This record gives sequence, C-alpha cells and structure tokens, in this order.
Amino acid sequence: MQNFVNFCQKNQANINTVFISDLHLPIDKPVTDNLLGQAFLGLLDKLLLLPNLQNLYILGDWFDAWLGDDVAQTFDFQQNFAKMLQKLTQLSQKNCQILVMIGNRDFLLGQGFCDMFGAKLIKEPYCINLKQPNTQRKVRLEHGDKLCTDDKNYQRFAKIIQNPLSKQLLLSLSQAKRQQIAHKLRQKSRSDTAKKPVSIMDVNADAVNKVLASVDILLHGHTHRPKLHLDAFGKKKRLVLGDWRVIDKHVEAVIAVMQRVTVQNCQPNDQIDLIQFTY
Repeated sequence: MQNFVNFCQKNQANINTVFISDLHLPIDKPVTDNLLGQAFLGLLDKLLLLPNLQNLYILGDWFDAWLGDDVAQTFDFQQNFAKMLQKLTQLSQKNCQILVMIGNRDFLLGQGFCDMFGAKLIKEPYCINLKQPNTQRKVRLEHGDKLCTDDKNYQRFAKIIQNPLSKQLLLSLSQAKRQQIAHKLRQKSRSDTAKKPVSIMDVNADAVNKVLASVDILLHGHTHRPKLHLDAFGKKKRLVLGDWRVIDKHVEAVIAVMQRVTVQNCQPNDQIDLIQFTY
C-alpha cells in the first residue's frame, strides 16, 4: 500500500478527493494534546497544499462520542478545537467541500456543527460517480455499521438509539446527563464487543452483495479492517477504510484518495486507491 506523502508528491495535481473515517477524536481533550488530534491536524495541513482538492469526506465516527451540536458552542470546546476549526475553515475557503456523515458513535452530530466551518452533513448511503473513458462508475459511500447484519443485537439497539424521537429525547437532556449516558454506553459497548464472536462484527456477505448489485464500488469504514476486496470477475470493488490507531508514538490510518488523470482525447479517468497515512 502506498504512503500518503509519497503518493502526494507523485500525484499532487491529480488528487481531487480524500475519504477518511473512524478517527474517534475525544471531545474532552484539546486537539493539540493527543496524538489522534495532532495527526488529523497534520493531514489537514497536507490537504491545504493540494492545488486541486475538491472534496474531503469524513464517513462517520469522526468523534469518539458526540453529545450534540450545542457542545460545540461551549467555551471549552472552542478553545480545545480552535486549530481544527481554523484549518477546516481554511480548507472550505479554498473551495474544497467538506462532507460529513454520522457514524455509530457520533450520531447526534448535526448540520449546526458543520456550519461552523462551511461543511455539509450528508445522509447514508451517499452516491458519487467516477468518470472514466466513455463511462461512469457509481460509488456508494456509507459508514459501514449497517452492513454488519449478523450482529443482530447491535442492529436492534442502533435502530432504537438513532430513531429521530430518541435523538430528540437525548438532546433535551442536560450536557452532563448526556455525558453520563455516553460514558455508560461506551462501557457497555466495550464489554459487549469483548464477548462477541469476531465474525459477527464484520460485514455480512449477502448485505454487501445486495449493495454491489446496484453500484460498482462500495466504500465504507466502521469494521477497522482496511482492505480492497474484488469480486470474482475483478469488476466490482469494496474498499474498507481503517480506523486511526496510536501505535508506539505515532498514528497510522488507511484512507482513500481519488485522483483524476486525463487520458487520450482529454477524457477524465478517475481512480480511487487505499493509501497509508502515518503521522
């Protein structure tokens, strides 16, 4: 797998879209005081140098937990995340559209927070097109948890907790109460995950095949199992983004990059690759 820095050096002018997921940023610490936050700031610095970057997609679980957009209006949050908000705003002002999708951990995130740096909240699934000579390929983007249909207990819980009425009820509570609930949910999630068979925490093959019946490429995160999967004919693809991991004293993540190169007759040829990002 190619390294992001080397990839950018070779293809800087061609890169037009970057996809990330599962950053799991803690909201109670300054973004500059933890390695995950520093790594994200480092990525944003590199994105600001790309001359033709048009889109940054954040496909869920940007934050380890999100208690509601009102948290982003607090003095502590704005102090802790000032540098991140500044760099995201700079990216938006460079005509790079930032598109944010919720995940299973930050499902209370809303357009109000995105407005702080000129981003757009998108619903899943979200489809885009790759332009290739004489054709287009349809790409479906999603967080990925809904593909893990073997984990029936999780799917039932997610339906309840992410119901609009449940979200409205949660947001009506005080921030302190929401923090307490989030802490208990994280504890329960860790306990449940430790007891589950590894197999049910990955995507279900039938769920994936059903999706790929109507698109050419599926791109998602959530499972923390980054890999390129091809169908038997090598035509359909599933690209899995990685979670951001602190390993020793650095951060590693698998992200995706789309580049547009011009081929004969000036036709665009878009390609998406999984790339190793290290900070």
